[in-house]
Amino acid sequence: MVNNKVSEFLIEKGLFITAIFSVVVSLVIIFFILMEGLPAVFKIGFFKFIFGLNWVPSDNEFGVLPMTVCSIYVTVLALIMAVPLSLLSAIFMAEIAPESIRRILKPAIETLSGIPSVVYGFFGLTILVRFVREVFGGTGFSLFTASLILAVMILPTIISVSQDSLRAVPKEYKEASLGLGATHWQTIKNIIVPAASPGIVTAIILGMGRAIGETLAVMMVAGNVAEIPNSILEPMRTITSNIALEMGYAVNIHYQALFASAIILFLIIITLLIIAKYIQNKYKIDLSSA
Repeated sequence: MVNNKVSEFLIEKGLFITAIFSVVVSLVIIFFILMEGLPAVFKIGFFKFIFGLNWVPSDNEFGVLPMTVCSIYVTVLALIMAVPLSLLSAIFMAEIAPESIRRILKPAIETLSGIPSVVYGFFGLTILVRFVREVFGGTGFSLFTASLILAVMILPTIISVSQDSLRAVPKEYKEASLGLGATHWQTIKNIIVPAASPGIVTAIILGMGRAIGETLAVMMVAGNVAEIPNSILEPMRTITSNIALEMGYAVNIHYQALFASAIILFLIIITLLIIAKYIQNKYKIDLSSA
């Protein structure tokens, strides 16, 4: 009995220390980024840095607006393509597919999440760029191509988490709906999916986080032009790609400006997470009042 109490105490304290360590590491990273990036914001000027349209380090012009807009564009477009396909796949695997099919599909989808970014980048460079060029025109290096590759990359995350959320819905919900005369599809649409919506929103948040933070694959297919594209078939550059491309040779204010752009990326992610959490909480309220 004493040994059990000691074990529980040690496990509890160990988990607490691990959680505190994670928070401390996150705060240290945030502090480091702010310490390195804020001097550039003050030197360049807040509004000039945030809303500037030109990023020309050789002329000391550091306007981050084009990369900010492109980062949001490519993330939103990737989610528009990936979320419907992911949810339909998750519903099929959780509610429709036979167990034999599910045993094949689930490991296959989870394997996709382990493929390195550079492999996705090479796939996009050799297949998607050529496909977009021949079918839609342009050079093939574009916002649309980057969104396509990101959509493929975030599919496994959204599918896996959404499927787990759908299968976690109590069986009593489904049995009660079917017992009242609802069809299988009506039960899925009106009962199971709404009940699993908090987990589904979490899956979309995770996919969104990977999409907006992806660097290498996007850098290989986007064209890397620091301008706001007029169409989805024009080249563009995200914040993460800009940092990866220029950090190796940046010095002085250029180096600090790259860290300042990382602050902008951090703020974008926080804003998107707040919006997603608001939607998630709204779903919970609707479900509880239903």
